[in-house]
Amino acid sequence: MTKISYGAMAVAAALGLGAAAPASADGIKIGVLGDQSNVASDAGGLGAIAAAKMAIADAGGKVAGMPIEIVSADFLTKPDNAVQIAKRWYESEGVDAITDLPYSGAGLAVQNVAGTDKKIALIAGAATSDITGKGCNLYATQWSDDTYSLAAATGQAAVAAGGKKWFFLTADYALGDSIQRDATGVIKAAGGEVIGSVRHPLDTRDFSSFLLQAQGSGANVIGLASVGANTIAEVKQAAEFGIPQGGQKLAGFLVFITDIHGIGLQAAQHLYNAEGFYWDQNDQARAFGKRFMAEIGRMPSKEQAATYTAVAHYLKAVAAAGTKDPTIVAHKMQELPVEYFGRKGSIRADGRVLYDMSLYEVKTPAESKYPWDYYKLVKDIPAEKAFRPIADGGCPIPK
Repeated sequence: MTKISYGAMAVAAALGLGAAAPASADGIKIGVLGDQSNVASDAGGLGAIAAAKMAIADAGGKVAGMPIEIVSADFLTKPDNAVQIAKRWYESEGVDAITDLPYSGAGLAVQNVAGTDKKIALIAGAATSDITGKGCNLYATQWSDDTYSLAAATGQAAVAAGGKKWFFLTADYALGDSIQRDATGVIKAAGGEVIGSVRHPLDTRDFSSFLLQAQGSGANVIGLASVGANTIAEVKQAAEFGIPQGGQKLAGFLVFITDIHGIGLQAAQHLYNAEGFYWDQNDQARAFGKRFMAEIGRMPSKEQAATYTAVAHYLKAVAAAGTKDPTIVAHKMQELPVEYFGRKGSIRADGRVLYDMSLYEVKTPAESKYPWDYYKLVKDIPAEKAFRPIADGGCPIPK
């Protein structure tokens, strides 16, 4: 593979270039639909495109005799744009599967399009647990850790450590709502309580008024129900206000290693973070991380790792089925075991991809020994405890 040119890819992706010619019936076309210019661009963005290309390269560029093509676009954080692009790709331009899909609103919307059009959606970014709830369908799978699993790991640990009273800073869109809802259930079940919350727009950069409300609330823990640049700004500004130094704990529910890199260990140290992938978790993850670093110049986020695994598994299913027929491939994906960077996984009938997770604590600057050495393991969480039971999600697909 050649090293990615950020400038050329960004222009092409934002304009939807490279997606104009319908694929041959004998070819496979995969669309990477993401955020390449806003708050989630570091966690996914051009790195998600690179991860998908790595999976295609590892498949040999062809499966079941069919060459594989990749296209990409930036939906500019707007779910309506994501729907329009997905419909065009699925219905007019021969795209067989769409992946990445950060932001819960976009993930849910494209999931619905995939179900209607009977095309594959490999959701590697959106974290709302609603994806495997009432809106689930055969054609959509969720590869990212979700708000239920993140809340279960982070919320339980914080309450057990004495964080009984919580105040939430919640991004005003579907993901923020989902994080706060799922975390509130976990916190209450563990014996804690939510004493207040405040919502903020997605494009907020100044969190001073919100943080002052949280600081004055009397909460032990401030829950950050946000993502990307919002989380980075919240943690940095909280440190400037002396909030952690005053004894209030920050709990990030959807934190990426790229966020920690942007924040810096001095401000981020001791932050709890639950993930299903960390580049330094084992030999398989380290091997992928080093390949990704050689291509992109940074270690992969869990969203980028999920994009790689989703595309790789989809291509394995096509190879095993001997066809790209979406219905046949969707069933084959559920039949095949999932290889999740040294962790064995599976796909449930509701589309939830299951694998063990881990709760990490961000290292102090003194504890970090080499570049991107940011996490220390607190505990591993078995898949059956990390993810919501299928019976509790409301998915209508037969079990």
